[in-house]
Amino acid sequence: MASIWDKRISISIFGEPDAPAMGVTIGNLPVGEYINAEELANYMARRVPNLGDAAEADIVPSPRIMSGISNERTTGAPLCAFIQNVRRSPKPQGDNVDRLSRPGNADYTGAVRYRSFSDFESRGNFSMRLTAPLCFAGAVCAQILERRGIYTGAHIASIHNVKDNPFDAVRLSRDAVISVRQKEFPVINDRKGWTMLRNICKAAEYGESLGGVIECGTVNVPAGIGSPIFDGLENNIAQLMFGIPGVKGIEFGTGFTSANMLGSQQSDEFYVSERGHILTKTNNHGGIIGGISSGMPITLNVAIKPAPKSVSADERETCTVPAAVVCVESAVNIALLSHMIDYPNFC
Repeated sequence: MASIWDKRISISIFGEPDAPAMGVTIGNLPVGEYINAEELANYMARRVPNLGDAAEADIVPSPRIMSGISNERTTGAPLCAFIQNVRRSPKPQGDNVDRLSRPGNADYTGAVRYRSFSDFESRGNFSMRLTAPLCFAGAVCAQILERRGIYTGAHIASIHNVKDNPFDAVRLSRDAVISVRQKEFPVINDRKGWTMLRNICKAAEYGESLGGVIECGTVNVPAGIGSPIFDGLENNIAQLMFGIPGVKGIEFGTGFTSANMLGSQQSDEFYVSERGHILTKTNNHGGIIGGISSGMPITLNVAIKPAPKSVSADERETCTVPAAVVCVESAVNIALLSHMIDYPNFC
């Protein structure tokens, strides 16, 4: 099924935007892991950034855990969480709604795929609201990884033509990752962030929408995580990433820029640090070589398209990039934990 990701860890997302609830079931989590409810809530809250009047808040209540956690510890049973839908999508306006295909939306392709039985009015499986269960799963995985010193954080690299400062791909630290996560508007350069916000507001005034790029970084991933060919770390991250509505591209390290580099420029030279760690002098590979982690920070960029032009102005989201930041982190956290379970002495 399209809503199931079944690797070493399994993720099954259920529900629809206009259903009474949506949720997620997470299978094969390590047993006995402490899960802090307050940290879960704080993580989920980042999915609804405060953009003032530029966007309508997607109000999502705290998840209700149905199974898999007892006394704040994972039990080994599938972790199931419900999230109540407190806001319903407005219905598209116009004649023959069941045949109307909104520009940029998956109305037509979804109707063909599901023989017109899909929930057209609420966008069904194609709604950004279904990232709430994904973020819950990412929040759980993040706590398990961070207990082992592995931290993931993302920031808005650009919105439209305004660019934030990039991460230092070679020297990215835990403090840098945590610092940007704690910001209400996740950018490194706050002045650039204010410009982005002004552009979002201006776009809203003109009934337009904006896309952008999200940069994500993970630190302290040991070398040797992942597999070659079809089950690589990059493969799994990318598969989860494209489960986020609006994602149109992903690149690791220097990505597409590598195509214009010489081999001597793109290849990262290894060396032994003063502490005896094997590292690279540069990090064009983005921390992954041959589908396997190298021990360097994992860095990637994700392209988010502008929100589709809707039939009704009330439906339009001016910019989904800020809300997608924590979704990108979640995809990385899930893929990493899934591979980390195979790592010797993980528990």
